[in-house]
Formats: sequence, C-alpha cells, structure tokens
Amino acid sequence: MPNNTSAKIPKKRRWFRFLLEILLIVAIVIGIRTWQQKDLVSGVAPSFQSVMVDGKTVNLEDYSGKPLLIHFWASWCPFCKFEESSITEIQQDWSVLSVAYQSGDKDEVVKHMQERGIESWPTIIDADSRLADLFGVKGVPTSYIIDGNGNIRFTEVGLTSGWGLRARMWWADKFK
Repeated sequence: MPNNTSAKIPKKRRWFRFLLEILLIVAIVIGIRTWQQKDLVSGVAPSFQSVMVDGKTVNLEDYSGKPLLIHFWASWCPFCKFEESSITEIQQDWSVLSVAYQSGDKDEVVKHMQERGIESWPTIIDADSRLADLFGVKGVPTSYIIDGNGNIRFTEVGLTSGWGLRARMWWADKFK
C-alpha cells in the first residue's frame, strides 16, 4: 500500500518556499520604496509661488479647500511617459499641477508637451530644481497628494497606477 503522506510533504515544502519567496520580494519592494521616499517632505506642504508655462502665477493657496496632485516629471524620463495618460485622465476630475523637472527652458518644455499631447497640463518649469528641492524630490516621477487643508497625505516615487492615484485623491478629499 503506497504512503500518501510522503507525497504531500514535498508539496507543502514547495508552498512554504513559495510563500517565503513572496514575503522576501514584498519586503524588498517595501524597503526600496521606503528608501526612495526618505527625503520627501511630509506634513504641511511647503508654500510656494511660481510661474506656469502659460505665464500665470500659481501658488499652493490657490488650491485651498480641495485635494491637489503635484506631479514632478521630466522630458528625459522614460518612466514618466508611462504615467502621462493617467495624469491626463486624473486632471479631468481633480486638480493637478505638474512640474517639469530639469527639462530645459520654456520653449523646450512646451515643445515636448506638444509632442507628447500633454499641453493641457498646468505646468511649472523647474529648470533649476528649486521647487523639487523644496519638496525633497531626488528623482522622477514623484507625486504628492495634498489635501484641502494643505497637508501632504500621500507621496509616491516611481511608477504608480492611475487608479491608485485616483483612490488616494478620493481618500484625501473624503477624510480631511
């Protein structure tokens, strides 16, 4: 008579090993994301005033009372291109302020935006990284979700999903 319990042990070991591998991957991802976000500003969002591509002056107080997505991107960033459609869709329902980080002068940024079909984005040119430094941004894409009271609720470095950003915007709006 064959012993069925001996056949089950290797399966249990495989599942246990698989579970350990998954936990290790999750721990590594969490560790990397924590390290990426260590220098980002938290708490009350820093106040700023800047000039957008269209020449209008903008400051954080313009968005008081409603959530705001501040999205740092760069023309030279391949990962930023993956998020363009998500940001464009989000700006149809929520306030978005994009920051062109180290992407050249106004003409270069406008040309890039036209080529990529993102000229509808309200954009600040941050050629000298002053705004990025104010927020602690070291790499792009980086997104901040600021609630209607001016508090930073969420930060995201690297690729993120459009639905994830939408959920965070909703959360910042509903749970001030």
